Amino acid sequence: MRYSWLLLFISMVLTSCGGDTLPKPKAMLRLEFPPGNYQGFQGDCSYGFAVNGLSTLKQKTDCSMEIDYPMMKGSIYLTYKPITNNLNKLLTDAQRLSYEHVVKADNIIEQPFINAEDRVFGMFYEVTGNAASQSQFYVTDSLNHFVTGSLYFYAKPNYDSIFPAAIYLQKDIRRIMESLEWK
Repeated sequence: MRYSWLLLFISMVLTSCGGDTLPKPKAMLRLEFPPGNYQGFQGDCSYGFAVNGLSTLKQKTDCSMEIDYPMMKGSIYLTYKPITNNLNKLLTDAQRLSYEHVVKADNIIEQPFINAEDRVFGMFYEVTGNAASQSQFYVTDSLNHFVTGSLYFYAKPNYDSIFPAAIYLQKDIRRIMESLEWK
C-alpha cells in the first residue's frame, strides 16, 4: 500500500506535464492618446492661451482655471494673481510650491521659458518620481500679471503607471506657456 501511493504520485508527475513551457516576453503597457487639437481661449481674464480640445476648461470667478482631462484622469490647475509690488513674493511662493515635492520626487528639472516678443517669462518644473504633482510652472510679464500652474492626477502617485499621461500633459503645459498672451 505504501508503494502504491508513491507509484501513483510519480506516475502523475510524469504524465501531467505536457509540452514545452515558453517564457513570456517582457512588455510594458502602451498607452496612446490622440494628438492634441488646440484652440485659442480668451475669457474675461487678463490672459489667453491655446487649450487642447480633448480637455474641459472650467473658469472660476478669480481668473483661476481647471483644465480637466477625463481620459487621463488628470487636471492642470491655473491660478492668476495680479502683480502689485509683490513680484518677489509671488516668485518665491511659486518656487517653494514646486520644491515641496522634493520629499517624494526623484528629481526636479528646471526649464526656463522666455518669450520676449510677447513678454512672457517663466519656469517649467518637471517632477519625476512618485510626487503628488508631475509638473509645476509659472509665467509672468514682470509688471502686471502672474500665472502659476500645476498638474495633478486623480490617483495615488505611481510614476510608472502615470508616465505616458504625464508626458502628454507636460506637452500641453508647454503649449499653454508658448501660446499665452496678456491682454
